[in-house]
Amino acid sequence: MRLKGVNLGSWLLMEGYILGGRNIAESIFKQNFKKTNGTAALCEFERLFRDNFIKEEDFKNIAQMGANCIRLPFNYRLIKTNGLSYLKKALMLADKYDIGIILDLHAAPGAQNCDWHSDSTGKALFWEKEKFRKETLQLWEEIVSKVKEEPALIGFDVINEPVLDQKPTSILTKFYKEAIECIKAIDKKHTIFLEGSLWAQRIDFLRDLIEENVSISIHTYQPLDFTFNFVPFYKFPGKINNEHWDADKMRKYLEPYFLFSKDNKVPIFVGEFGINWRGGFWGELNWLEDILKAFDDFGFNYTYWTYKAVSGYVFPDGLYQYIQNSKYILREGPIHGWENYITNFQKEKNNILDFWQTKNFTPNNAIISKLKEHFKNEN
Repeated sequence: MRLKGVNLGSWLLMEGYILGGRNIAESIFKQNFKKTNGTAALCEFERLFRDNFIKEEDFKNIAQMGANCIRLPFNYRLIKTNGLSYLKKALMLADKYDIGIILDLHAAPGAQNCDWHSDSTGKALFWEKEKFRKETLQLWEEIVSKVKEEPALIGFDVINEPVLDQKPTSILTKFYKEAIECIKAIDKKHTIFLEGSLWAQRIDFLRDLIEENVSISIHTYQPLDFTFNFVPFYKFPGKINNEHWDADKMRKYLEPYFLFSKDNKVPIFVGEFGINWRGGFWGELNWLEDILKAFDDFGFNYTYWTYKAVSGYVFPDGLYQYIQNSKYILREGPIHGWENYITNFQKEKNNILDFWQTKNFTPNNAIISKLKEHFKNEN
């Protein structure tokens, strides 16, 4: 069965832009919150956020789209502080609505890239210190041993978007080999997803790791300046960064991944793809149709990034968007988005809880309808 679904971003790992603000590491945000409000308030805030930002109704929404898969990003710190309770909750709700779950370690100990979404403060220490890699293997051993019997479980996305910088790929292949061995020592049934280097774009060096129940994962947001709206007024199809992008260009970009899949007899899972929505006036639906058709023609599995987000001007936003302004977004500044929780939480707690509810987010029916078409397509 082909996997087709969505990512539940910014639930078990918080991302600034998804919550309407600047992209700082989650740990930095929480340090600032704790400094202002104290440890007890931070614990309460985290619990209330996770209990309210995504709820059972959201799993029902995803099932009604025809999706059969959720990629669930999480921060390793969540497991350290809360155990597996939220992973178990997600697996239980997914099972209720007949959806599978891929557990995605989005932020590993030490950070596997330099970006905010790995909870990094600017360094990828995962590759500098072996202790972080060992800690990650131990983390997966704990998770796998306790969720392997969950009926909704599809598998384990070992680390999100590794970026090696100047390090040789051998350091990543060695880690992946150890991860495969440690996971399969506990669970030989579920799929292990290995992401390519350079934000899950380069995969040729992974061919020697392919074996039963191993899938190769890529992420694609090309052309980035268009999909992320880093350069306003680009249109698809059209000339973007001095190249003409259309359906044929999209297929040519993705074809090497298809050939890799065919030559190595391994499935390709597109763990992330998505687009910043500008009302549909700049060819966003054209891009989405062309990339989805290519995925279907090439037999790729995929999950859209992301399910729910504050509507913003850059980066891919949600299938459910918060469009209005509020004191918890404050698009006019000087402080934007989630950092406003820090100063408002104690006196505005109930209003913030209501703000997080999906009922206040507007469904992007154009993108949802397009995904529905392809979710039901059996190709």
